[in-house]
Amino acid sequence: MKTILLFGAGKSATCLIGYLIRNAGKNQWQVIVADGDIELARRKLANAAHTRPVQVDVMDDEKRNALIEQADIVISMLPPALHFLVAKSCVKAGRHLLTASYLDGGIKRLEKEIKKKGLIFIGEMGLDPGIDHMSAMQLIHDIHAAGGKINSFYSHCGGLVAPESDDNPWHYKISWNPRNVVIAGKSGATYKTNNEIQQLSYHQLFDPCRTTTIPGYGDLAWYPNRNALPYISLYGLEESASFVRTTLRHPGFCRGWKKVIELQLTDETVEYDTRQLTYRLFFQQHLLKHKLTAAAIDKEDEKLMLAYLGFFDDELIDDGMQPAAGILQKAMEKKLKLGPEDKDLVIMQHEIEYKTGKQDEKRTSTLVVKGENNLNTAMARTVGLPLGIAATLILQGKMPLTGLHIPVIPEIYRPVLAGLQHEGIVFKESTQYRT
Repeated sequence: MKTILLFGAGKSATCLIGYLIRNAGKNQWQVIVADGDIELARRKLANAAHTRPVQVDVMDDEKRNALIEQADIVISMLPPALHFLVAKSCVKAGRHLLTASYLDGGIKRLEKEIKKKGLIFIGEMGLDPGIDHMSAMQLIHDIHAAGGKINSFYSHCGGLVAPESDDNPWHYKISWNPRNVVIAGKSGATYKTNNEIQQLSYHQLFDPCRTTTIPGYGDLAWYPNRNALPYISLYGLEESASFVRTTLRHPGFCRGWKKVIELQLTDETVEYDTRQLTYRLFFQQHLLKHKLTAAAIDKEDEKLMLAYLGFFDDELIDDGMQPAAGILQKAMEKKLKLGPEDKDLVIMQHEIEYKTGKQDEKRTSTLVVKGENNLNTAMARTVGLPLGIAATLILQGKMPLTGLHIPVIPEIYRPVLAGLQHEGIVFKESTQYRT
């Protein structure tokens, strides 16, 4: 009996676990879900046949290695910093590995050993990164095959709240790791437009005036995502004058977050003793520490958004020593959480301008996925399903590759995109012809 081992049973793993359970039944495979919280793993598995929950401290080398020895393929949904521990154990045991996170330097250094042992490791196999790579590469290869020359590439993706569940001034609810929401953009962004390299600092990212139009949803704001430059060669787009990867948000969110940054509420250096501290007193102390005044909040919508998070309330924080970013995260987790029946929304859109012969064309490809509730979210579906589909293909011998990869090659993206389409995750394309 073949065994799939999943590390991590958190929010983004819900739909992945469901997919693995369904396929385990069909193929007589076993699914092991390992998490530090055994009760969480049990709830997610719900006593399904061919499954086993395991409690594990992933930092325990002996237990981690022993667990990986039992598997044929490993999926890590742990925080990115922990993937390398799992990767080392997978190389040692000779087991395949899939993750949804960006490949880090540690895993890249294992590339020769991975290839030598005939293993397949695939990183960036989630939503963004993941589905963005696969859908973009399919478009790029199709355009190139038709003789097209690409001169502009924009790829947008965002985890948002569905219109019917949008009931707060941020126009946002958290559907993924709240820590990542708070620290998003801190490293700034690098990208290419009109053959010039652009570099934006954290304070320059959240401009609500950068927008794109999403069919059926109007204008959404975007901010550049990390360093896009390494993907130019990976995508084979050295020819393109513009290459930009972005995150989508409601324009109101970007206005609010720009103010949050100006007020240094994402700072992680200064800590506050929150045991006897209310949100109001914290906010007052924080402004004084950073030599800011209430006048820094000069727009009514900014005041409304900060008030919604509770920064003018007398509620006790009581969370030990915390930096401003930790206090902000706690406030957001409470105020911007998905309610039981709330629906989230994932939107991805590629905009590619190219020339075929003398004809200028623009192809737009759009994906919209809506969640069912706060457990079966669009985010969980789009992050988890690519991993589950890839694991199934590998165990069935339908992805005969070795080495370290991200999903930019046809041998990976074609069967996985076909599997996603079977699950209802489908892009809609349109082409504009310009004279």
